[in-house]
Amino acid sequence: MQVQSMHFKARAGEKLADQRLQQNLKKLSTKFVSGRAAAVAALPEFDDIRAAAVARRNHALAELDVWLERFEAEARRRGATVLWAQTPAEAAQLVVDIARRHGCKSAIKSKSMVTEEMGLNAALHQAGVAVTETDLGEYILQINDNEPPSHIIAPVVHKDKEQIADLFERVHHKPRKTEIPDMTREAREVLREKFMQADMGMSGGNFLIAETGSVAVVTNEGNEGMCTILPRVHVAITGIEKVLPTLEDFAAVLRLLPRSATGQAISNYVSLLTGVRGATEPDGPEHMYFVLLDGGRSELLGGEFQDMLRCIRCGACMNHCPVYQKVGGHAYGWVYPGPMGSVLTPSYVGLENALDLPHAATLCGQCQVVCPMSIPLPDLLRKLRETQFERNLRPWAERLMLRAWAYAALHPRLYRPASATIAWLLARLGGSGGRIEHVPMASGWSRYRDMPAPPGGLFRSQFARRGPR
Repeated sequence: MQVQSMHFKARAGEKLADQRLQQNLKKLSTKFVSGRAAAVAALPEFDDIRAAAVARRNHALAELDVWLERFEAEARRRGATVLWAQTPAEAAQLVVDIARRHGCKSAIKSKSMVTEEMGLNAALHQAGVAVTETDLGEYILQINDNEPPSHIIAPVVHKDKEQIADLFERVHHKPRKTEIPDMTREAREVLREKFMQADMGMSGGNFLIAETGSVAVVTNEGNEGMCTILPRVHVAITGIEKVLPTLEDFAAVLRLLPRSATGQAISNYVSLLTGVRGATEPDGPEHMYFVLLDGGRSELLGGEFQDMLRCIRCGACMNHCPVYQKVGGHAYGWVYPGPMGSVLTPSYVGLENALDLPHAATLCGQCQVVCPMSIPLPDLLRKLRETQFERNLRPWAERLMLRAWAYAALHPRLYRPASATIAWLLARLGGSGGRIEHVPMASGWSRYRDMPAPPGGLFRSQFARRGPR
């Protein structure tokens, strides 16, 4: 997936001006935010479970190489092949080579954000392998000219039912349907043939279990089962940070994942996939591969951003983020949106390629509050901002103003009269009542707010008027 994170400001302006998108994004608060709150309230010991799960993830990351080696040994013992990739391009090539080795011409795939990093569908298409996404949201995006997902849990949250109905009518060449059960049945009928004909199935992996050599896949649609037991070849693709030492660790983290993601006590389907099909087993793959991607993850180990590797990709941070709620996922310009993406994208693709993302947050702290892994996202975003400043990656005028403010703040005799002067000027701008009605130098702000205005405020209209830059 091509990195477009340098265009965040322009994309944000477009998304704020898109009234239909703004209406669709309200689903985040009406479904995911309220759902998580109810699920957590129903589990009084949630904080204790979270603390224990964080400790387990930290334990795994502290000895990541040990647990990865244990996983590889156990997976091989059960007939699987484990392959390692340093870069996303290498990982994609490994999957292409697997397809060629087994003469695979068609592949089915369940949702995987790592494969978005790899640009896997495009790589397989170039190699002559037809790929079909089987997660309903990902399938909708694929038939819509391979549109990228806008959310890691609900990839098509930015579209409404009417848009999807129009798309199905155009692509499936069937009478337009507007009832959700009818639409999902139509999708199942189209996908069923793909499931039956595929040579290769591909899945992501929510976690790797070291003690058993298994991959854990958590979904709500059941499509992952069709992708992993029907085709003769199964390829599981995930990042190296996903390993957990034991099944007990997996059980502990699983109590947090669905509650944080969709507000469920448990997901509809939890699969633990181990090795190839045995001689007496009725289903399962004849060949099983694991492709484990580094892709910049190992560079975070032992550093100030290691906490980010605890992320279990639940999406809670973006569901609750006031910025994401207004601009959606596409504005962020790469695989991972929201607060977690504002840390991961600069870490994986380079800070110089994502200059705006560390600033794409209000630092309100809501993301850290709801994170099931207690990742200090606001602190990490501040560290990225500091790094930008130290590396002279911010505009010179901004750096100059910050240096001037820092100098004044360290000298009280200078700071007091300067702040008093600024307060007097702002009061004059506010008119006879002494209240600030409008600040010319920051025309998207209002007297009632100290941050960009939420729906209906000047911030949105200002961006809509300017458009992309």
